[in-house]
Amino acid sequence: MRPTSLLLGLLLVSAGFAQREKYTGPTPPKPDIPYLMHADNLIEIEVAQATEEKRKNDTVYRVAGASSPVRTPLAEPVFLLQSEKITPDSLELYRMDVKGGNREAVFSDRGRRGGPRAYRLVYTRLADKLYRLEVSENLGLENGQYSLTPRESNAVFCFEVY
Repeated sequence: MRPTSLLLGLLLVSAGFAQREKYTGPTPPKPDIPYLMHADNLIEIEVAQATEEKRKNDTVYRVAGASSPVRTPLAEPVFLLQSEKITPDSLELYRMDVKGGNREAVFSDRGRRGGPRAYRLVYTRLADKLYRLEVSENLGLENGQYSLTPRESNAVFCFEVY
């Protein structure tokens, strides 16, 4: 085999690997809202605005209602996001506690331990401005109330794992 034929063959094979497969799954109908993926169905998660309240050394973020109307049985939920203003790397996932008929997360202003921690999210670009977000926890999420929120924003996208 000639070296030029071998080189041409290698270039063709590497070009084939470089081409990305085109995403053919469902796409979110609205931008900047994460959608839960259940097989090929997309479920719009609850969109809300958290109220912020300062207490002694804590900041409390509260969402009205004891539970989200959007529920999933998946301990490792997958989301699709059509990004226009919200970037996938700005989203953080927190568990919320139910108190007094509301969902809340309490963050210490002193940096004490024991406050809510952000769960790891992994995102993959599927197409131009279309991203898949996956929860990356070893044992998945426990049953409870959760919210995705862009950093430095009181906008929240809530759901329940049951």
